Amino acid sequence: MLVANLPKPYFSGMNANFLQTPIVYLKGVGPNRAETLKSELGVDTYQDLLNLFPNRYIDKTQYYKIGQLQRNSSDVQIIGKLVNIKTVEQKKGTRLVARFIDDTGEMELVWFRGQKWIRENLKLNTPYVIFGKCNWFNGTFSMPHPEMEPLKEHEQGTKVYMQPVYPSTEKLSNKGITNKVINKLMQQLFIEVNGKFTESLSDKLLYELKLISKSEALFNIHFPKNQELLAKAQFRLKFEELFYIQLQLIGKKLSRKKKIKGFPFTEVGDYFNDFYSNKLPFELTGAQKRVIKEIRADLGSNAQMNRLLQGDVGSGKTIVAVMTMLLAIDNGFQACLMAPTEILANQHFKGISELLEGTEITCALLTGSVKKSARKPIHEQLESGELNILIGTHALLEDKVKYKNLGIAIIDEQHRFGVAQRSKLWHKNEYPPHILVMTATPIPRTLAMSLYGDLDISVIDELPPGRKPIKTVHRYDANRLKVFGFIRDEIEKGRQIYVVYPLIQESEAMDYKDLMDGYESIVRDFPQPKYQISIVHGQMKPADKEFEMNRFVRGETQIMVATTVIEVGVNVPNASVMIIESAERFGLSQLHQLRGRVGRGADQSFCILMTSHKLSTEAKTRLETMVATNDGFEIAEVDLKLRGPGDLMGTQQSGLLNLKIADIIKDNDILKTARYYALQLLKEDPSLSKPENLIIRHMYAQLVKHKNIWTYIS
Repeated sequence: MLVANLPKPYFSGMNANFLQTPIVYLKGVGPNRAETLKSELGVDTYQDLLNLFPNRYIDKTQYYKIGQLQRNSSDVQIIGKLVNIKTVEQKKGTRLVARFIDDTGEMELVWFRGQKWIRENLKLNTPYVIFGKCNWFNGTFSMPHPEMEPLKEHEQGTKVYMQPVYPSTEKLSNKGITNKVINKLMQQLFIEVNGKFTESLSDKLLYELKLISKSEALFNIHFPKNQELLAKAQFRLKFEELFYIQLQLIGKKLSRKKKIKGFPFTEVGDYFNDFYSNKLPFELTGAQKRVIKEIRADLGSNAQMNRLLQGDVGSGKTIVAVMTMLLAIDNGFQACLMAPTEILANQHFKGISELLEGTEITCALLTGSVKKSARKPIHEQLESGELNILIGTHALLEDKVKYKNLGIAIIDEQHRFGVAQRSKLWHKNEYPPHILVMTATPIPRTLAMSLYGDLDISVIDELPPGRKPIKTVHRYDANRLKVFGFIRDEIEKGRQIYVVYPLIQESEAMDYKDLMDGYESIVRDFPQPKYQISIVHGQMKPADKEFEMNRFVRGETQIMVATTVIEVGVNVPNASVMIIESAERFGLSQLHQLRGRVGRGADQSFCILMTSHKLSTEAKTRLETMVATNDGFEIAEVDLKLRGPGDLMGTQQSGLLNLKIADIIKDNDILKTARYYALQLLKEDPSLSKPENLIIRHMYAQLVKHKNIWTYIS
């Protein structure tokens, strides 16, 4: 199970209950503002407001001279005086223009609204402090609608050194809840709390990491005096957020290993040894051997295995899965493998049945398409123990599916399954079975530490011997005739071709080639009877889709025109070319998955990314990355930077990383530090019962109380 809501570790002790006060009671809020703050920013309590961290800061510690301004100057603060004010006619209405000078030069201040009030209140030859964004036009600097304050008032007033800029929406602005208003509400909150925030990290952590106190950090994140104090506040709060997340994840792992007993697979018997010695289709890579060793160590202990196996497309995860299942069978247990789609389940069943051909091991397939008459014997054999391995889809979760003694459950592409679905599989036995989760979607280490920190992780980072890296090139639509010529040459060599499109039907909103147009143009250029073409897309009936796919698998068609339904599940070693039309429409992960459909045989394979000349900067980065590397983990890192963790993991899990202040991409080093200290702490004091750690235990209890975290501390 993964975290549903990550902790908000910014309050504890005597203030914990106080900070749960509804925001409506804060002076200056009231019912209408409270409703808007809740709907627009999720601010419902004092705690929520405290955790509304600024997006950025306007540095008001510096004063510029007009002569120092650069054409790309952003927000600047200048001391000078007004020497002239005039109204200037323009196409629509008028604008108010004032000449503003200091001892180094002059510039213009411009107002398009509120001109009457501004003109009446501005005084000539009086020193002012102005603040705003500078523009360069017709050889002159100008500042539209500047913030202005008489120098005398500015010097006497409360100094705002670095002005925080908070998240905002159009509705907030329309309701008059400006950045200035939120700033005042934040000041009022600190007045009411009176700066007394109980510490939530131990003295040891504060000393070793040279962290500032909780009170200092919270004050300086909202009202920093300078860049140095802001940096210290950010580090302190980011570390704390990531530390409590890692404390939870590592704690869950340690607790599971201690409390959840697993079936010890003590035997490495005849099935495993015979397969290893006589039936392996190729020599295992060093990475595969390492992973099998890690799995064997898990299975040999008394704790339940819960391991994530990452391996790029074609890296040989299936062989590892088979050998893991053989260990279960050698120890008198059954195994199951669950895949997200029927196509992939069929692929696994076919591949595993071929690998185990000639052995006494029984293997069955159970999907939604399996007829009722065929299901009955599967259920009976499973319950009696005659059936060793069951492969299937969500059908494996049905209540009727009962095992005699399920020892290991393997899940392929687990991010396609919900928590409740996976949980059903765990309860198919008196003791939960060992769990091996496989994914061909490489997960960057930073994301794996945050999402799967409670799992042990194995990585297959080598391709089987004899596999040649896929050559990837980017071609524009203007090169289409040359690409078609290349396809003909490959077909002459006896190879097969994939052509993938992003859309099924024409879209008026997007100028991309769609599948049907593409199919028709390919039929014209590759006419029958010399060429045979398959077409597959998501709107076809399953039987028709299966028929077309099987024709391609058997080699009866040379070209398959398809949408992304062929992203997973089709293994055709003879297919050597993948052409991805409108490649700019696809994400990096999807491009990489599609490319993995070729390169399954010993021949050199190719991936051709077809695009128009109009490309965004991000699209160019994706295409350049694909051309530059075949390394799925390198691609995943770029994808993470481009899309962010939420998008990368999909909507189902994006909420898991709803961090308040930390960023797992930018704060990778802080994440590693937090994980290190959380691990050390739980090794030394698993129940956090030592006197020096009671402050952390107390903080953890507050998070549990407010349902931001699951408890694991005994």
